[in-house]
Amino acid sequence: MQEYSIGRLKDRFVVYWYEPGGNRRRFRLEADDRESAEAEARDLVLAYAAEKSELTVRSIWNAYSDTVVGRPVHDSMEFTGRSVLPWFGAFRPDQITVQDCKDYAADRRRARISDGTIWTQLNKLRTCLNWAAKTGLIERAPHIERPSKPAPKERYLTRNEVKRLLSAECAPHIKLAIRLMLATAARVTAVLELTWDRVDFEKGQINLRAGDERRKGRAIVPMTNGVRAALLEARKAALSNHVVEWGGGPVKSIKKGFKAAAAAAELSDVSPHVLRHTAAVHMAEAGISMDEIAQFLGHSDTRITASTYARYSPEHLRKAASALEFD
Repeated sequence: MQEYSIGRLKDRFVVYWYEPGGNRRRFRLEADDRESAEAEARDLVLAYAAEKSELTVRSIWNAYSDTVVGRPVHDSMEFTGRSVLPWFGAFRPDQITVQDCKDYAADRRRARISDGTIWTQLNKLRTCLNWAAKTGLIERAPHIERPSKPAPKERYLTRNEVKRLLSAECAPHIKLAIRLMLATAARVTAVLELTWDRVDFEKGQINLRAGDERRKGRAIVPMTNGVRAALLEARKAALSNHVVEWGGGPVKSIKKGFKAAAAAAELSDVSPHVLRHTAAVHMAEAGISMDEIAQFLGHSDTRITASTYARYSPEHLRKAASALEFD
């Protein structure tokens, strides 16, 4: 993003910056306090950059990405942009048609990309353009046609399958990551980013959040006895501040190691995310309330949890069924 400064001119806030040729741009702000001036200045700079580049999808994509720097979505924007921008990047928003979206989906399918991934990619495009409309960069966002969102996968591990996975031969850091995902219901990224300063043996808690940020699907959860024992052993051999480490440093991905562990346990259709689903299902089957499960999963809305996991609870609809006892 263009570097800029905020100053005062005739008792008003102004934002100014220098372009590559040395020319200075300065604009007066409407804000009356510094905090509001910061927000207004950022929007103005982003709008100016988008206007200079004729408001192509690429310029809007980059402007939106600048607003989420430091958050996980920024990395996903960069990754998704590798597929979306070569197709839509040079378009103006008003040039995008439903047929363009259908053609994109067909092209992705020919490359053997799943409808779920295509839905996610087009949804990122939709988010960017809706942001541009909301902030006034464009008059309105075009309709982005997306394939039907696939139903969530039902695969989860039985207790016997969990035992087989935990007993499978694999590298110590893979086994520790598996234990953590099962015991905390965390996403694999949260487990790989976990640092020792967020493991509190005294309170028996694991803080999956980085800093004070309430990131998607991250919570502060109690330690199970099994995970406590595994963490105490790992702490003795730790060479870095990351709980899951390899060669004295953080681990970016466990895809290969996890796949090998699943194969050794003779499990099919299992990914790291299945472990999060497994943890939630077993909590529901044990009669744990949807509110507690939601807190474990880091869901901000219990309705999201209930829509996926209520059916696994032995008490789900039990009261309603009792009204149907006609014998």
